[in-house]
Amino acid sequence: MRKMLWIYITLVVALIIYIVQYQVQESSSAWSEQGMKGDINEKYMMITFQSGIEYWKSGLKGFEDAAEALDVSVEYQGSTRYDAREQAMIVEQAIAKKPAGIAISAIDSPLLVQAVNKAVDQGIPVVMFDAEAPGSRSYSFLATDNQNAGSIAAEQMATRIGNNGQIAIITLANQQNHKDRTAGFEQRIRQSYPGMEIVAVKNDEGDAVLAQQQTSELLKTYPKLKGIFITEATGAYGVGSAVEQWMQGQAKSSGSGSSATASSNDNAANEQATTNQAAGSEVQSTNQPVTQPAASPSAASTKPVIISFDTNKETLDMIQTGTIDATIAQGTWNMGYWSLQYLFHLHHGLTVPAPSLSGIVSPVPVRVDTGVSVVTKDNVSDYYAK
Repeated sequence: MRKMLWIYITLVVALIIYIVQYQVQESSSAWSEQGMKGDINEKYMMITFQSGIEYWKSGLKGFEDAAEALDVSVEYQGSTRYDAREQAMIVEQAIAKKPAGIAISAIDSPLLVQAVNKAVDQGIPVVMFDAEAPGSRSYSFLATDNQNAGSIAAEQMATRIGNNGQIAIITLANQQNHKDRTAGFEQRIRQSYPGMEIVAVKNDEGDAVLAQQQTSELLKTYPKLKGIFITEATGAYGVGSAVEQWMQGQAKSSGSGSSATASSNDNAANEQATTNQAAGSEVQSTNQPVTQPAASPSAASTKPVIISFDTNKETLDMIQTGTIDATIAQGTWNMGYWSLQYLFHLHHGLTVPAPSLSGIVSPVPVRVDTGVSVVTKDNVSDYYAK
């Protein structure tokens, strides 16, 4: 009897093991057949600032493309202004929805650090893209190496102005990624181009109208200004507009000056002819028009070189017309796409923590450089939205 009981127990245990293994194999088989797929009810959120600007479109497209590949859903939110309190409030609202993960491009503020840490404490994976919240416990930061990008912008500027002359910078003074671009630009100028002088650094607060006003003031204050580096997309349109207006004003001023000179020369020639005739001069008329002296090269001002950042349509249009000379294009689609991939892997526990180059042990790369390229008139058509 006891022997039969042991046999019965052994058979039951074997059956349980078989069922468990079968379910694991079925799950694994289903996963491999459909690839890495989530659930349409599995929602990931992207949060930015100044949500209405064109700059975010490429990153959001990457986020959405990754969502389609993984069969999950996404939601986009953002503060309407460059306002840390408003963005922190939006992050708090997102936490209340308990999403599977959040990707954030943050205003550099302690308020955002607190909001990010709160999400992580509640078990919601957070990655940063484009602009980080230094000191937060987010898992990863996917962005341009902004110091290197600033250095590339300095090289572009130097090449176009002949390695010498006065230049200015217009930037977002309180944004970490823009601080890094400015620092990279300034450092490269100091190290490699002693003939170039940075005469002013302005904060346009991400406002095209303010950038236009500041550029107009710079052109008046520094009449020999050879170039302007604008570190952000919104302000580039304002800088370009101010330079266009300034060039038009210079052309009108030069034209009116030439007309006045020609009129003066005509009057002088007529007076001389009258004098000669009255004195009985033997000078004979050749019936040839009076040749006017050529305008001085300094009479026509040279357009300041503009090096911009990003590839919004207004910037690309100004590159085509020649107002903006070059812009630094970021890998914004990569930022969005890989942000969601990282969040998906974190949510499903598909990663193994490992030490990063900085020594931090993390389940995903701590910092990812998404790369840049230089856009000029030669390749601008490649960067318009298809």
